[in-house]
Amino acid sequence: MQVLNEFAAVASRKLHLSWPEVGEILGTVRRVCRVVPVTAETHDRAVMVADRYGIGFYDALIVASALLEKAETLYTEDLQNGQVIDRRLTIRNPFVV
Repeated sequence: MQVLNEFAAVASRKLHLSWPEVGEILGTVRRVCRVVPVTAETHDRAVMVADRYGIGFYDALIVASALLEKAETLYTEDLQNGQVIDRRLTIRNPFVV
């Protein structure tokens, strides 16, 4: 859910998309991707991740969601490529060749 929230904010503010356009894109993403809610458990885990790894809180929310969903790889350009979180989640920057 945090990724969708961030996309909506950037798409409207920086890309100047209308809210109907943003909604259409988000609808497409939700049809092809599993979306997990940000819960109190996610929030608590994010606080621990932010503290332990020194990353920003909103990025830590995404990492915490991936950890709670037992993902093995998180694709993002916002964190260190190759970093391993909690010995099981590998960060991959999709733009690094």
